[in-house]
Amino acid sequence: MLSILIERIRQGHRTIKFPQEPLVLPDRFRGLPTLPLTACAEGCKSCVDACPSGALNRVVAANGKARLEIDMGRCLFCTDCQDACPQGQHRHTTEYRLAARTREALVLRGQQYEPGGPLGPDLRKLLGRSLKLRQVSAGGCNACEADINVLGTVGWDLGRFGIQFVASPRHADGLLITGPVTENMRVALQKTYDAVPPPKIVIAVGACAISGGPFAGNPEVHDGADSFLPVDLYIPGCPPHPLTILDGLLRLVGGKVDGRSHPQHAGSRTCGGRRL
Repeated sequence: MLSILIERIRQGHRTIKFPQEPLVLPDRFRGLPTLPLTACAEGCKSCVDACPSGALNRVVAANGKARLEIDMGRCLFCTDCQDACPQGQHRHTTEYRLAARTREALVLRGQQYEPGGPLGPDLRKLLGRSLKLRQVSAGGCNACEADINVLGTVGWDLGRFGIQFVASPRHADGLLITGPVTENMRVALQKTYDAVPPPKIVIAVGACAISGGPFAGNPEVHDGADSFLPVDLYIPGCPPHPLTILDGLLRLVGGKVDGRSHPQHAGSRTCGGRRL
């Protein structure tokens, strides 16, 4: 027993200090993509043709000028566009704040990207200082699921924010969905959603759950969760980094992000995800 205590003291505190302190990300981190705004060669579509998921689109405006659009809900963050651009203007930044409240907000047209905000005050008041989620893998490859599981480890400790994953949808405030929603999972997902007591929320994590990802258009998938369920939060990525997922969840419940104050989640008294 003594050796265990000594080793525990030696290891120290392992949980990251985010959001009180920013997490330093490596330069190779693939976050918010940037689009070339000028100097594209006339008629050049190298990046559009190279995109494996159709996330990039070249649009010609009424004035005859062409511009690029990128749908982060379809983007696989694979850097194929970056490699194909003859002028090297495509790149991924280390910006991890990518979650959006609406599907349209994920389409970048050169504007500064604004991550999604919190739920409405009535729903936040009902949820109190806790959020219980039932995770559903609707045909996922287990990449998004793995990064979601990371949030439950001692390094991240998602529970300190009052956010937990539960075994039963009847104990949940909403669903967190991964995968493109295969035909084999469609009924199971619908039944799970129906079992969550209203009002409820739905969170789509990963390109597959948002748009179908690389499987979009396949007759065996339904191109994401919002094909038949209302989605309250979209977290793009393939897979999204745990930090991107955590930031999106904290923004949704009005938690502390960007150094602003947030309600204290620890010690909340809840029953089935609802505040007592």
